[in-house]
Amino acid sequence: MKELLELFDPLLSFFYGDNFKMIIMWIIGGVLIFLAIKKEMEPTLLLPIGFGAILMNFPGVITKVTECVNCGATAVEGVTCCDAMSFTKYGGIAEPLHELYNAGIANELFPLLLFIGIGAMIDFGPLLSNPKLMIFGAAAQFGIFFTLCTASMFFPEIKDAASISIIGAADGPTSIVVANALGSNYVGAITVAAYSYMALVPIIQPPVIKLLTTKSERRIRMNYEQKSVSKTTKILFPIVISIVACIFAPSAGSLIGFLMFGNLIRECGVLDSLSETAQKVLANLVTIFLGITIAFNMHASQFLALETLLIMGLGLVAFIFDTAGGVLFAKLYNVIMKLLGKPLINPMIGAAGISAFPMSGRIVHKLGLEEDNQNFLLMHSIGVNVSGQIASVIAGALVLGFFA
Repeated sequence: MKELLELFDPLLSFFYGDNFKMIIMWIIGGVLIFLAIKKEMEPTLLLPIGFGAILMNFPGVITKVTECVNCGATAVEGVTCCDAMSFTKYGGIAEPLHELYNAGIANELFPLLLFIGIGAMIDFGPLLSNPKLMIFGAAAQFGIFFTLCTASMFFPEIKDAASISIIGAADGPTSIVVANALGSNYVGAITVAAYSYMALVPIIQPPVIKLLTTKSERRIRMNYEQKSVSKTTKILFPIVISIVACIFAPSAGSLIGFLMFGNLIRECGVLDSLSETAQKVLANLVTIFLGITIAFNMHASQFLALETLLIMGLGLVAFIFDTAGGVLFAKLYNVIMKLLGKPLINPMIGAAGISAFPMSGRIVHKLGLEEDNQNFLLMHSIGVNVSGQIASVIAGALVLGFFA
């Protein structure tokens, strides 16, 4: 009997020890897994992030070690002799995740590879057939710059405030790239906030849209004229956008370049197998590694802090003001069009300017149908949505250009 009880000693000592923070992280990981499976909120990322958060929170996974550089004496809590040098020791799951983090996130490789897959998924046809939709994608980035000003009041280091503001891009890869490039101290919390709020877009956006629009505005119908976009135009578009972005925002080179390269593979017409691979195999494979590797930054000692709660709150602010900025700009556009005697647009499509593709576009379409079952806004909202994908990358590049 005694031998049997001894088998449970590690478990009992864990729960009687000062490990409550790790248990909290298990709960957080469990909530992310629940949202991924039960609510189907961004499951390809929230599930591996949640599971990784659980695996990263056990004793010995991350240990602070102090070693004397003269006599070599070591101690977990520090040494009192000679010249001490502190470093971090990784064990268990943290060791391979640390290697993956350095190989794929610290050097921005995983987010950029994922951008190739995203680019291959996007059809810019609705945007090219109605280029004016681009302005609504730009307007919906307002939350980034509002959050930058707000975050700077709580985070004295501008690199942290700037990195937090990019949560408003509603674009996980861009958030990771900017936070790493600026050397933020909160990469883990920023990444989790970005992907969590992307998954919560169906919950966040509708109340904001309804608050800022009237019933009559939400019922405005927009005629859609099917305009053919030539193959040449679709091929030239990613090339031209890449050139223009790299001239005016050199920091956008890698972000916009990989996104547009993926789109060029899709539109060229001679690389169908590569396009399909980028959309499915590449995107899925990178997403698996990206999700589990993000969890490397979710150890209780790093994640459970007041700063993390602030970042989550500021991320919510960014998404709300992104949505509000797009809707209010669309309403201003309608004021001008009314004075000119031209057709009005449904102001809800401005909310689709965030980069959460294609969720945001579908949400606007759904809200339009709720008010009028013959009000089809999908093509308009998707056009604004894909413009937001480009605008968010350029906004991230502008932040890098200012603060890198």
